Amino acid sequence: MIATCPHCQKKLKLSAKIEENLRLLSPEKSLRISCPQCGGAILLDTKMLAAETPEEPAAAPPPQPARRQVTPPPPPDHSGLDATSSTDDEAIIEDVPQILILMPESPDSHLIAEAMETFGYQPSIVLSAEEAIEKMQFVSYASVILHSQFEGSDFENGPFHQFMGAMHMNKRRYIFYILTGPQFHTLYDLQALAYSANLVVNDKDLPQLPLILRKTIPQYEAMFGAIMQEMNARDRESRGH
Repeated sequence: MIATCPHCQKKLKLSAKIEENLRLLSPEKSLRISCPQCGGAILLDTKMLAAETPEEPAAAPPPQPARRQVTPPPPPDHSGLDATSSTDDEAIIEDVPQILILMPESPDSHLIAEAMETFGYQPSIVLSAEEAIEKMQFVSYASVILHSQFEGSDFENGPFHQFMGAMHMNKRRYIFYILTGPQFHTLYDLQALAYSANLVVNDKDLPQLPLILRKTIPQYEAMFGAIMQEMNARDRESRGH
């Protein structure tokens, strides 16, 4: 199954694992993947499967005069092709982007997890800042959500928020950091900037989180997608040298 990245226009050869995940999605949900070429986010849904049409069979050779018996050549050998083959313009995507949720166990935490699943994220809920920091040493999360009461009343001085603030930008710039809590004003960019976050959401607006994300994630990618693509290209060049 082939898709095209809307950011860098590269062909993406989706693996059997991704195609199977698409088949398991309900019609109203989508699967979010990251382009390995430019890092841009791509949303896939079940409509892509419906749009797939079988390849038309090769046209039969034209009829030959009876006096000449021409044997057509055999079909090309495709035995060398498999699910792992690719070209310079194709990439196989195996990993579903993951999101880390730091929030006390509550109906709201499950509401957030369900909302992020509709965007193709694989949510992971942790119960302590230590567990979250340990996970982030080994997993590249596309997004992180921190509730202001997860580490007590003073989240600004909590170990996890301090950890995010001290993170090197080579890693931090790829993480969509969301803060939620009763003191935040939803979609207030200046407040998000003051806390070094990408988005702030008030608790009372959590039921509207899918709508909020549909508004903010495309804006974030439109603003920083080209910059991150250029940084990716420079990183690849520096590793090549």
